[in-house]
Amino acid sequence: MDRLAATKTFLRVVERGSFTAAAEELRISRAMVSNHVQVLENRLAVRLLNRTTRSVSLTEIGREYYERCSQILHELEEADQIASALQQTPRGQLRIYCHTGLGRFIAPVVTEFLSRYPEVSVDLRTANAVMIDLVQEGYDLGITVAPPPDSTLVRRRLFGWRYVLCCAPGYLERNPEPKTPADLEGHNCLLYAYSTLGNEWPFRDAGGNTVVARVSGSLLTSSLETMRAVVVAGGGLWLTPPYHILDHLASGALVPLLRAYNAPDSDIVAVYPHRRYLPAKVRIFVDLLVDRFANEQRWSQACG
Repeated sequence: MDRLAATKTFLRVVERGSFTAAAEELRISRAMVSNHVQVLENRLAVRLLNRTTRSVSLTEIGREYYERCSQILHELEEADQIASALQQTPRGQLRIYCHTGLGRFIAPVVTEFLSRYPEVSVDLRTANAVMIDLVQEGYDLGITVAPPPDSTLVRRRLFGWRYVLCCAPGYLERNPEPKTPADLEGHNCLLYAYSTLGNEWPFRDAGGNTVVARVSGSLLTSSLETMRAVVVAGGGLWLTPPYHILDHLASGALVPLLRAYNAPDSDIVAVYPHRRYLPAKVRIFVDLLVDRFANEQRWSQACG
């Protein structure tokens, strides 16, 4: 039996949640689906799936095998797609979800994309949520800070950055400057509602040891505009991605703190659904994003 066919069948069973649903999608019998999976398990000498009369679930080994096979098959399909679609011109509508804080950096890419490819239109939506269900919401592409791992999404790293702990000079005129993460417990630390860090801010010292500061403050908000205004006015400390405060750091309206410690780092990524063929409009737009972020020197300086 074809090993590739057996592997693809196994992936469909996992993704559809049943042998019957996989059989319907692949247009083969349920018995053939079961046979494919059985042959694969016999070849590997492991159990990949736990089966009951009502459900199918992955074993621990099966989950690891699924993750690896899913990525391998995606890369193979992407290589085929690139080879066959090299000369394709983007057409139709490109639907993009973008985290609100990244909108101003994506705008030049959208402008260039629309100028280069008149046969395409863009539907760009922004929101504060780190990530949404792209498939269910009908988006071709998401641009955000690193989302939780999801084997159904393809991720392409656009840029790496490190959080910046900052405050206004006026705040330091009224409060002692924190020298260690432990000092933050005595400061007014403002919290962004959609931050993945919550109220526990991790730092690494020169020896690579992690020190976590449990913080609190007088403001919890989902509004970046409100957060910036309060911080610039001297209202407290903010641990933030640098792209929210580049201009304020450059002008001196905000100053970085705890520079002897490394704040958490993260990535900006482009994510798109795992598909057999990646449309040219998505591939080309992502390539433009990669070029844009590679040339954004201010980000490198701010992150450094």
